Amino acid sequence: MAIKIILLVVFFAVMIGIGVYSRKHATNVNGFVLGGRNVGPWLTAFAFGTSYFSAVIFIGYAGQFGWNFGLASTWIGLGNAFIGSLLAWVVLGRRTRIMTQHIDSKTMPDFFGKRFNSPALKIAASVIVFIFLIPYTASLYNGLSSLFNMAFDIPYYVCIIVMAVLTCIYVLFGGYMATAINDFVQGIIMLIGIVAVVLAVLYSNGGLLNAMTELSHIEAETSAMDGAFTSFLGPDPLALLFVVILTSLGTWGLPQMVGKFYAIKSEDAIKKGTIISTIFAIIVAGGCYFLGGFGRLYGGIEGIVSETGSVSFDAIVPAMLGTLNNYSWGDIIIAVVIVLVLAASMSTLSSLVLTSSSTLTLDVIDSKGTMSEKKKMLVMRIFIAFFVAVSAVIAIVKDTFGFTFIAQMMGVSWGALAGAFLAPFLYGLYWKKTTKAAVWASFAFGIAVTIVQLLCSFGVITFSGEVMSYLFASSIRSGVVSMVGGLVIVPIVSLVTPKMKKAEVDEKFAGYDKQVTVTVKETLEK
Repeated sequence: MAIKIILLVVFFAVMIGIGVYSRKHATNVNGFVLGGRNVGPWLTAFAFGTSYFSAVIFIGYAGQFGWNFGLASTWIGLGNAFIGSLLAWVVLGRRTRIMTQHIDSKTMPDFFGKRFNSPALKIAASVIVFIFLIPYTASLYNGLSSLFNMAFDIPYYVCIIVMAVLTCIYVLFGGYMATAINDFVQGIIMLIGIVAVVLAVLYSNGGLLNAMTELSHIEAETSAMDGAFTSFLGPDPLALLFVVILTSLGTWGLPQMVGKFYAIKSEDAIKKGTIISTIFAIIVAGGCYFLGGFGRLYGGIEGIVSETGSVSFDAIVPAMLGTLNNYSWGDIIIAVVIVLVLAASMSTLSSLVLTSSSTLTLDVIDSKGTMSEKKKMLVMRIFIAFFVAVSAVIAIVKDTFGFTFIAQMMGVSWGALAGAFLAPFLYGLYWKKTTKAAVWASFAFGIAVTIVQLLCSFGVITFSGEVMSYLFASSIRSGVVSMVGGLVIVPIVSLVTPKMKKAEVDEKFAGYDKQVTVTVKETLEK
């Protein structure tokens, strides 16, 4: 217990210290929201990765998908690394940085408003962010209950309040730069923690080969294959593909993720950041899902599988850790994991509340740009405190009363945001013929799919067709429908609706044509 408490106190002290140190970078809106667009590759890459992977990944998703797919769930982590990180940086990084600076855009809704000359689009995007980021923010506390019940004898709400208050303090002090520096520290903790946990769990199961042998003897409910949970694609490859697409491609349309590209410092920083972010994702995401793949070995532990056969996915990873108490070094590993999970949750929480508060302040309240810098800073700080408080209250209410509606909203938030924003943002960066009507169509389609999914989840509507029933059986599949549907809808609608004036569009893309001088190692002479 002493080790756990000491590590937590040191961790919290470092977080607050970084927030105080970063005050000098948060003297104006540009510094508070974007770090002055002067953030280096390591900070940006770690900020991207830690915003990506929260306690939801380590506790919830690793347990759930590891149980469902076995070791094949590792593909989810690799998809997150190569599609959600590497390709996201390659496809979006440079163009996002260039265009957003050229049109002076600080948030994703602001991008839509200025790129398509439409204040209404900016307001609509802001409302979508406001509605769906709050339940997403509250979901970050998921899984902490099981972990802290295993490690400490304290009420769950105390953990939520402490985490929320400390996150709020350092974001209020230092804004984006405090978040980025803390993300770097938290990212280091996550890297060390996940490697230590994977090695410890494998050791406790007699090594990798023995653990795989034991896992291969377990039958899968969805497959007649022997050793399905140790097979290349697992017992349900199609369901696995949907999870890979949603959790990987979805980052391309999430405001808190894309916003990291707004702030990056230089071309060199983008190149380095791409490599760093990918390696970080391979280790953290790949390690989390690989660890979860052994979850079935712990199915006999009380509290995981109920008498009715339902599985408590959030209890699987804590159960793994609980078995480490049998070893002399187990307490140290558990202490590291507690800090790891808190670090993962706090980094994502800080990114989300900063995104929500800046969007609401700059794009809704000050949509005409008439507020002073000082007043905008004050309003943003007020909303940061508000969003942190609301997310904490929702999490406590959900845990206390077991409201399923909140849980459903959390599940569809990712699909709603990515479904609405991914396609118009991507096409808006690359294709001059993208129209305002196409953006509206993508917004409408993404939210419509989300609403249908919620109605299906509560049994309000049902589909008789096999395909529709399958696609709307979970928020994961419907989220993929909304994202892929947007990628098809935007170009089709753009081809049949009025185009923006050529001069206006050319002005938006003029930033890409700006002449710069580079060395020959960067580009060959003609």
